[in-house]
Amino acid sequence: MPYRRLPNTDQARLKALQTAVQRASEADFTEQVLNYHTLSEAQRFLLQFENQVSQYRENFNSRVSANKQYRHLVQNARMYISHFIQVLNLAVIRGEIKKEAKELYKLEPDSHIVPDLSSEEDILVWGQNIIDGEQERIRLGGFAIYNPTITKVKVHYDIFKEHQISQTMHKKTTNRVYENLETLRVQADQIILKIWNQVEDYYKNQLPYQRMRSCKNYGLIYYYRSGEKHLSPETDKELQRQIESQPTIQWSETE
Repeated sequence: MPYRRLPNTDQARLKALQTAVQRASEADFTEQVLNYHTLSEAQRFLLQFENQVSQYRENFNSRVSANKQYRHLVQNARMYISHFIQVLNLAVIRGEIKKEAKELYKLEPDSHIVPDLSSEEDILVWGQNIIDGEQERIRLGGFAIYNPTITKVKVHYDIFKEHQISQTMHKKTTNRVYENLETLRVQADQIILKIWNQVEDYYKNQLPYQRMRSCKNYGLIYYYRSGEKHLSPETDKELQRQIESQPTIQWSETE
């Protein structure tokens, strides 16, 4: 007899529950494969699980879509901050700006290396440092750097920062929905296991092939082991012949 294995995806869990609930609801009252408590529990849970799976998919797809746009905004912010620092360094090298002024930007006066901007946190920190530094230098009487101007840098920085906060909140929402779904998955597996046990117990007296077909009708999933012979109608016929060929024992009454 092949072995059964519980579903391991949300779609498979939903299908298993939907099939069992549908078959049990359509069954004649003389064939109550599932008891009333289990059927009621499965029906209530199925609605909850369907809603949670749908909500997670919507959140996930929305996040993926928003993330594509967000990556572009991150790239723009990084590019403008890096470009501004390079222009500032060139102005210092040409003597147009004193190297000590770089301290206003929290940059090393004697270094012309652009700070690491590989992470979003780096972009947040250095973007703010550059904006504050340029505004302070101009306030002290310095001329504004152009191409790009700090206004241009600030526009892209602010857009990135706004979406970064939004992305963080969106990620938290998606993670919360996922955690709820994880809890429901455990519950789904428990209900499916209860259903499958009741189904197999109900059809336990049938011949192997017919029993497997009856159980599959309620959504049970079976797998054959490597090299295991597959069940077929002939399997049942052969087993039936063996049963019928067994000699019957007759008991005689003694006084």
